[in-house]
Amino acid sequence: MTTVVYPTDTKTLESIQSEISAHAVELLHLQFIDIEGIMKHVTVTSAQVEDVVSGKIMFDGSSIKGFSPINKSDLYLQPDLSTFCVMPWTKTEEYSEARFICSVKNPDGTDFAGDPRNVLKKTVKRAADKGFSISVGPELEFFLFETDAAGRPTQTTQDFGGYFEPSPHDFGEKVRTDIYKTLKQMGFIIEASHHEVAIGQHEINFKYADALGAADLSTTFKWVVKTVARKHGLHASFMPKPIAGENGSGMHTNISLFDIEKQENAFFDETDKKQLSPLAYQFIAGMIDNVKNFVAVTNPLVNSYKRLVPGYEAPCYIAWSDSNRSALIRIPATRGAGTRVEIRCPDPSANPYLAFAVVAASGLDGIDRQLEVVDPVDADIFAMDAAELKERQIDNLPSSLEAAINAFEEGDFGRNTLGDHVFEEYVAAKRNEWDSFRTAVTGWEIEQYQTKF
Repeated sequence: MTTVVYPTDTKTLESIQSEISAHAVELLHLQFIDIEGIMKHVTVTSAQVEDVVSGKIMFDGSSIKGFSPINKSDLYLQPDLSTFCVMPWTKTEEYSEARFICSVKNPDGTDFAGDPRNVLKKTVKRAADKGFSISVGPELEFFLFETDAAGRPTQTTQDFGGYFEPSPHDFGEKVRTDIYKTLKQMGFIIEASHHEVAIGQHEINFKYADALGAADLSTTFKWVVKTVARKHGLHASFMPKPIAGENGSGMHTNISLFDIEKQENAFFDETDKKQLSPLAYQFIAGMIDNVKNFVAVTNPLVNSYKRLVPGYEAPCYIAWSDSNRSALIRIPATRGAGTRVEIRCPDPSANPYLAFAVVAASGLDGIDRQLEVVDPVDADIFAMDAAELKERQIDNLPSSLEAAINAFEEGDFGRNTLGDHVFEEYVAAKRNEWDSFRTAVTGWEIEQYQTKF
């Protein structure tokens, strides 16, 4: 995976003004992300585009979860010009709307520490200081559910198809095609689209990009999928495990380092038995060593840990392999420029900016400490009993959000990667989420206990 930056065209104020004129753009949506990865936006008229590009649009940060206290609430939006895009579903001959993805700035022009986009930028710079760029290729799965008369999602899936099934079994094919067309108009390079294993579950793969670009694309992807699904009277969900007894949705994350000076994939070494470089092995070792300390970010919900259980193709054991999909980390078969490491635990509810930051930082930590990787595991880990797992020294991922947050707070990795502001706000938010779940009385409890006791 050589580094890719896309959209491939360079945008300037002048080129954006031309697009605004050509498409009769009247409204500009300035999008940014909170610490949970939820998209927010401020809308202004296209007549203010010069102020927008200059970063003069202010908003109240105290109203955004995890951002600013009320006595320091003024924040500014600095758009990334490469993310300017006309929204296809708004286009008519006489009217349309467009968006920018923005970074958040303090009133003095410095980066706001609570902005997840700025967090990822720090990890990107850390890699650049070592002579590397980071390429990321995420694979986001999602479910399509029918909605009721009020437009609220039901638990009825939009189809009952299975893995790679075409129509007529896959009734979602028409929706996926509409999503594909919309994404393509917004500059995405789509590589594949198919029905996933579970009923009502789908996947559309887009081409990898540099780490920041990949996070922007992932955020845009979720927004577009939900928007197009709603046009079809459906609800798209990136919840990790929305249906008991079915496979959950993952966000498998492919990552590689590109040597800027040598202009080559830093993970490839044709002289090695596996054609992996020493850096690649150290990167894998860093991911394995740190995964317990970052899984609270890549798998951020109470529900995330209902996906990470044996029997549903989701990794719950800490191991790596060449092509073994029961391992947490695998190395896809492609070599040369496409050499990469795939970590399979992240799910699509994760904030992509924070998730890619911790995954990349864990590998860079392995390089910094020149860690030696453990032996790969090529056998089916899901088929191993407790005794064999113990004998092979294969550890488990945390089994609950509480355990993941406890591990996240240990050591310095989480704080050093996210920074004090995001680290503390994130931990507080996740502890509140766990406490809310812990004290809730669920339908399962009522069914099991109300009559019996």
